[in-house]
Amino acid sequence: MDENLTRVIQEHLPGLPWLQMGSGFLIGLSVGYVIKKSFKILLFFGGLAVALLFILEHQHLITLNEEGLTQTVSEGSTLFQHFALFLKERLSRLGVAGGTSSVAGFFAGLKMG
Repeated sequence: MDENLTRVIQEHLPGLPWLQMGSGFLIGLSVGYVIKKSFKILLFFGGLAVALLFILEHQHLITLNEEGLTQTVSEGSTLFQHFALFLKERLSRLGVAGGTSSVAGFFAGLKMG
């Protein structure tokens, strides 16, 4: 980018610190933000489904298999752990500098989301 253009952008948009960040940080930032927002939506709908199941059971419209419910939650937890390991593996492939920047961006995205 031209130095004059960079200077003009920085003078007119001083509150945009991500203009000086690397691509690894920006990728990590966007991934962290999307994951947190997606997780919030998933938790909302999951909680809504569990509440609906308990209401239907209380009304004696359905019968819940508690062992099956426990097994389903356990499988979901295992899938989440595999996803976390997948993210760690992908970030470790970026190298030391890119990985560090991506991890910092990821946690910043989690904080923002």
